[in-house]
This record gives sequence, structure tokens and C-alpha cells, in this order.
Amino acid sequence: MGLEKANSDTELLSKASSENEETTSNIVKAASLDSSTRNSKVGAVTVTGSASEPMEHIYGVSKSRQNRLSVTVDMKLSKGIQQVNRGNYEEAVNIFNSILTENPKSCGALLGRGTAYAFMRKLQKAITDFSKAIEVDPKTTEAWKRRGQARAASGEIAQALEDLSRAVQLEPTPDLLHERGVINFKLKNFFAAIEDLKGCLAQDTHNKHAYNYLGLALSATGNYVDGIKAQRRAVELDNKFKEGWAHLAQSYKELADSEKAVECLKKATEIDKKYGGAYRIWGILLHGLGEHRNAAKLLTTALELDADTMECLYLRGSTFQALGEFTNAVADYTSILEMELDSLENRTLQYLAFYQKENSLYTVTKLSQPFGRFDMDGDLNPIFKEAWCKRLPPDFYYHAYKPQPALKDRSKGSLRLQDTALTKSKKLLLDAAAAIGRLIQYDAPGFLKNVRQQRMAGFAAIEIAQKVAYTWRTMNEKRDEYFQSKEKAGRKTNRKNSSTVRSMKKGGQENNHGMDPFMSSWRDVYSIAVKWRQISEPCDSVVWVDLLNAKEFAAGFGSHTPMVLGQAQVIRYYANFERAFKIIKELIHERGYVNDAANDPVNMKDPAKLKEVDAAKDCSDLYKTVEKDFWVCTPCNSTHQEGKVLDGTRLTLQKLDSQGFDFSIRTPGTPLRWEDYDVELSAAWQALCDAYCNKAYGSLELSDLENVRECILRLSFYWYNFMPLARGTAVVGYITLLGLFLAANMKITTSVPKNFQVDWEAILSPNLDIFSQAVKPWLNAGTCIDTEWQSLPDVSSTFSTTGAVIGALSVQDW
Repeated sequence: MGLEKANSDTELLSKASSENEETTSNIVKAASLDSSTRNSKVGAVTVTGSASEPMEHIYGVSKSRQNRLSVTVDMKLSKGIQQVNRGNYEEAVNIFNSILTENPKSCGALLGRGTAYAFMRKLQKAITDFSKAIEVDPKTTEAWKRRGQARAASGEIAQALEDLSRAVQLEPTPDLLHERGVINFKLKNFFAAIEDLKGCLAQDTHNKHAYNYLGLALSATGNYVDGIKAQRRAVELDNKFKEGWAHLAQSYKELADSEKAVECLKKATEIDKKYGGAYRIWGILLHGLGEHRNAAKLLTTALELDADTMECLYLRGSTFQALGEFTNAVADYTSILEMELDSLENRTLQYLAFYQKENSLYTVTKLSQPFGRFDMDGDLNPIFKEAWCKRLPPDFYYHAYKPQPALKDRSKGSLRLQDTALTKSKKLLLDAAAAIGRLIQYDAPGFLKNVRQQRMAGFAAIEIAQKVAYTWRTMNEKRDEYFQSKEKAGRKTNRKNSSTVRSMKKGGQENNHGMDPFMSSWRDVYSIAVKWRQISEPCDSVVWVDLLNAKEFAAGFGSHTPMVLGQAQVIRYYANFERAFKIIKELIHERGYVNDAANDPVNMKDPAKLKEVDAAKDCSDLYKTVEKDFWVCTPCNSTHQEGKVLDGTRLTLQKLDSQGFDFSIRTPGTPLRWEDYDVELSAAWQALCDAYCNKAYGSLELSDLENVRECILRLSFYWYNFMPLARGTAVVGYITLLGLFLAANMKITTSVPKNFQVDWEAILSPNLDIFSQAVKPWLNAGTCIDTEWQSLPDVSSTFSTTGAVIGALSVQDW
């Protein structure tokens, strides 16, 4: 979708380069797709799944040494080899045992038995035999290689890399370079992977697997042009290479080229109709496009083919939850909670399944109630929300949490007929929402065109316009009373009675949980978009930061958006790297210090240090200069209080072991910072109301509304810099901008320019003027007077319940 921060759960599951997602973020990791390992002769131990090699080759023993073996032993070895190649692994083990009984140091027998064990999935026994073979002859390349393969298959990736590196030292064959390249890729050592895979291809120009992984590694480092070229070469070498087509689809998905991704997935499933990995990627792609019903069908197919069961169950559960099929969603989440864990990634999925099950059950209790009473921020336990945002184990907070009521009646776990019925009023709003919602779309790599999110944005913008117009109309009708009371207040904001403090008691909004159409504050306005964003994609932790538990709020919990993560360039946000990198260098010069991870200042006034800062070309150069993790806070100049500088975001550089760096923006939501922005946004909202109600009310001339436009941009600028949500700030901000323009009878008709990201423009601008100068040329050019929206049915009454809202968002999926 457009205007959305990274780390969505579905992204975490689909991107090899995500954080937390990874992201991150964020399952559909490229290396996991190569299911040919299950079909090949050496599948139990290989990483690549290449064709079976003759068993004679695995011994790595010179001919002179083989000639010294007795004829009997030689014949037994040959029989053992035959049994392995025929799949008779128990028989092969018995043969090799008989040899080892007579000669415990038979390198060939140890390698043979180890390989048989590996095929039998007895990986630790295989590793033990390969280790003994290494003790017998440390120069046996195959022993190092086989142990590396077995360790990789058992999840000991770092140790596998060490073994394969030793094998490469002994014999740098294309096969070994390929295998080590794949291991480096799995460890996200992308540059080392590229070097190995290029080395392999220099000797073996027809290795489709090497081209495939080379393409994945190149794309991870941001070189998508050469990456896709390499992946294309892989499928040119073998048009039936299903894993190659699936990986290529994944790369196109990362670029948000959904049409080419679908073409590749069709190829993969034509080759093998039972290829679960392709259906899994396809399901995730459709989820990202907002086609949840079809996504659920494809994920069901993947589950039937046993493709990464836990991942597919979680993703299918999330689609059911979004569609309002809560009985099915709870069933999928429950199945995940009952599964045995086999990896850290699956443990995180299990945690998330718990939170999503609880969120589903919470939503069920609100289905027949007015949507205004859907209040996750006010109703859910703050510690629960913190644990959900951080993906912590449920026992972190369980002692302080009362579980949601169980779903005993299956009929209550789904939408009612009236929720999904398409009336004339709903159809009018659907058409209008589609036209408005498409404007949130970013035309930049990584942002899929999510029709569900666009529809959500359109509904939210129209509701904002309707309620803000009502507010301004009420203010205008009581104009004298309103301006007199405002004058007495002196336009001052009492921090003790700020909206932050009041909202702590009532949830996200101050106006009676959103039931009152009068918008008394900036928070009331933005809360409309927040609710729509929460309900549209419920697996994303879109919550107000100040409504987490008080301790976490005081500690400065906030958002984290990386541009570089390890050795990977984050495709959505790397376009902002050069500008952000220049800003961080300028701020070091200007201030003469940075802050370390403990928030203590680090002196950077030494001329020699500053010269190194100037010369720094990348994260590595800059880190060497500072010599520790650090951050620099960007300035955000106040409009309300002349001379005051608010804390913007923190440009942060952290070293990630040997895998590179995390260069990101991190925005803490501390109470003091919250109060500063509450004052700023309150003043901006007041200025907007004044601008429209005092002089421009009812005007249909753009020239009369110029100050109104300026005030809307002012509100948007501080919202983006504030970043008050755990995620979703970007899209909520632009939805609100669209709604406020519409409330003043101004319709935006132009899309955001190609490769332009409105939120980043605000975040990286030190003051409102710079932001406005960047936005106004294209925004004003695409703005016109429009009053037709006033005839639209009222959103709140047309979609009167939470169930009706879910039904409207899912209308094309029914």
C-alpha cells in the first residue's frame, strides 16, 4: 500500500531483508524456496539441491591410497555405495559398519555411513561420522563439505560456513563456491555470497542455482537490475526451474511489480501443480494487494501441500480476521499455539498468533456495536499492547491481563447478512472511496497497490471531511461565542489539561469515543483515520504510543524505520539514504557531538574527526569515525513558539555484528516530547479552524482558501515529525490531509509524484517552509473546488456498526 511504514507482519514474513519486520519483517525468505533438495539424491545434506553426484566422488581419497585398500574392503565400499544410491540406507549403514569394525579409521566408510545417516535425517550421527573422517584425514575436502552440508541442514549455519570455507581452501571448486555462497546468503552476508557465486559462475557458466542465488543476493544489496538479470538467466538455462521462477516472482513482488510476479508464479505452478512454495508466495502477494479472499484460497492450497505450515496458517488467519471470519481466524491461530516450535522465527509467529487471537475475540465483541465504540487503544490492556508491538512472549504480561471472552457460539464469529449487503448508499460511498483512496498510493519501489487499503483511506477521508465540515459549520453558527471564548483563552494551551492527559482516560478520541461528530481537537480528527487503519489490516500494531503502559511511554517507545539493515538496502526507504546521510554529517558539524546508545554525548569537535566525517561515503566510514553506535536528533522548528526547536527524529547508526549496519530513523514518544507536539498540533488545529471559519467559510474560490491549505500542510508537517503511532503514522497523515482538503471543498486530483514520499519529506525538513515548498507545486496544481462530496451519504450512519465497516472493506471479497 502507499504511505505505510515498514515492519508489517506480512512484510516480516515475506522479505529476506526485513527487521524485526524483521521485519522483519519480514517467511518467504528466498533461501527457503529451494524444495529441490527434497527430491535430489543428496537432498538430506545438500544446501543447493543439485543433481546427485556419484558416490565414488564423496570419498576424496587419492587413487594411490585406494589401491592400498584390500580387495574385500573395496568391494564392500562399492556395495555400500550402490545401496546408498538405491535408497537402501539401512543396508548401506550395515555394510559400512562391517568395514569400520575391522578398520575404525576407514575414511571412505565414515564418509559413506555419514552420507547414509544424512539421507535418513539422522543429522547428528552424520556430523559425528564426518568429524571422524576429518580427524583421520584433515585434507579430505569431501569430509569438510559433507559436514558443512549436514550442519546447514540441521540449522547450524555459522558452523556450516566454517566447514565449507575450509573445503574451499583445500579445493576451490565451483560446487563448493556455490554451496558457500548459498550459506553466506542465508546468513545475510550478501557481499560474500555475491563474490562466491560469481566465482562459481566463472568456472561453471551453466549453474542455474548459482545464478538464482546471485540474483537474490544482488537484489538484497539494492542492485535489482543485475539481480533480476541473473535470475532471468537461471530460468533461461532451465525453463522448468520452478524454484527459479518462484524466486524471480519474489523479486518482482519486492519491486511492487505484481503483474510480472504473477506471470512467474503461473510458470512455477504450471511446471508443478503441487509446488506449495509458489502458492505461498502467491497468497502473500494477493494479501499485499488487498485481495484477501483469493489470498486465503491460495494459502489453503499451500497448506494442503504442507508448505511451511505455521507461516501459512498465520497468514491465512490474518486474512480471515480482516474479512470478518473470526471463527476461522481463531481456529488457525489456535492451531499455531498448539504446534511444536522448531525455530526462533516460528516462536515469534506463535507469539503473534496469541495476540491476534485475542484481537479477533475483542473485535467479535464489537461487531454489532457502533464503530465508534471499537476502541483498541482505550479497551485493550496497555501492557498487552506493548507486548504485541514488541512481539514479546505472552507470559511477559499475562499476570496483568484478562483474556477476551472465548468464542463459544460459532455464529457470532462471522458477519451478519446486513453487514455485507450492498445498498445504494454503500455503493455510492464505495465508488467515492475508491476514487479518493487511490491518491494515497506511493509510486515507488516496494509499495504494492493495495485496493483494500485504498478503500479504507477513501472511507476515512470522507468521514473526516463530513465531521470536520460539521465542526466548522457549528463553529460558524456560534461564531461570536466561539471567537470570544477563544480570545479569553489567549490561544494558550495548558499542558496539564492537554489532550494527551484527557485522552489517557478515554482512549484515542476525546469526543465520546468518536460518537460525537464535533471535532474538538487535532486528535479527534486523526483518530478517525487511526480506527479505519486498525480495522482494515488488524495484524498491524497500529496504536497510540502514549496509551501503552506508563513505564514504556516514559522510556520513549517509538517507531523504527530502517534504510539499511545489515548488508541489505530496504527497498521502500533506501531512496532517502543519501539525503539522510548528508543531514547526519551536517548535524555533527553543526553541534559538535552525537549521542551514544546510553544517550550520553560523544564529543566530535576534533578537526581531524570532522574531516573524517566529511570524507565518509557510507555507514562503515562514518562508524569508524565515531567508533560506537550513535544517533543525532533532527531539528523541527516550531511555528507556534518562535525560536523553539522541537525534537524531530533520531538518525541512528548501529553496527550489527559482522553483517553490516542498521541506519534508520527512530522516533521516541517520551512524555515531554509528546507535550511539545501536542501544543504544536493544538495550535495548528486552532489556526486551521480560525482560517476557515473566520474568513474563508463557504468560499468556492481557491485564492480565498490559500491560508486554509497552508494550515493543513502545517498540521501535516508536525504530525509526520511527531510520529505518535507505533506504526501507520504515514498513511494516517495523508488520509487526514485528503479529508481536511475535502472538508474545505477542495478536491485533490493528482497522485503523489513518482519516487516522492510525503512523510519522509516532512521528517527530513527542519521547518515548515521547506516542506511546503516541496509539496505545494504538485499538490496545488492538482487541487480544484468540489462540492459534490457533500451529497454523499453519511459514513458513520451508513456503516453504523463495526461489522458493517468490515463488510464494506471486504465487499469485493464476498
